[in-house]
Amino acid sequence: MDAAEAVFARRGYGATTVADITAEAEVSRAGFYVYFASKEEIFRVLAVRVRDAFLAAQDVPGVDQDDAREVCRASTAAFIAAYAQHLPLLRLLEQQAQSDDDVRALWEETQERPIHRSARYIRRLAAEGRARPVAEPLAVARAVGGMSIQFARLTASAPEASAPETYDAAVRDVTAMFLHLLGVEDPRRTPRQTPR
Repeated sequence: MDAAEAVFARRGYGATTVADITAEAEVSRAGFYVYFASKEEIFRVLAVRVRDAFLAAQDVPGVDQDDAREVCRASTAAFIAAYAQHLPLLRLLEQQAQSDDDVRALWEETQERPIHRSARYIRRLAAEGRARPVAEPLAVARAVGGMSIQFARLTASAPEASAPETYDAAVRDVTAMFLHLLGVEDPRRTPRQTPR
């Protein structure tokens, strides 16, 4: 699967062939066809894998689920990492969604399920009195999702030498904005001076 994702990312959907995928994976074409009927099928399987990576980014094992700050930080970190890792494939998924109904459904699910899941979490925090969102929970979830995507793109495009610092800054800044939109202050964060 990693080999197929690498080839699609490098060559694009249209230019990728089964031969390219098998060469990258160092398997025979016959071996490929044992598992997949076509290039289209492996692409859809990759789309499912990416969708699942985004859903998994919201599962933060080892984090106290009652600590909204830590849940926000851990889920933001996982989302930005997953988006940056799969960015080339995500761009292809968005393109293929224009002409393939199955891919469109997966693309929409990849975009919407994490947002709706976040909105449910925000509603729960608000109902428990642990957050005072600045807007409707779905709007906050969409805003945080959009910010996370933009910062993931910055992380993915950072030169390799500065990538860890770019990622750390992205996680720190998106988490701070997420907490602010939630109405949950981060006591570890010091206010920045506003330029005059």
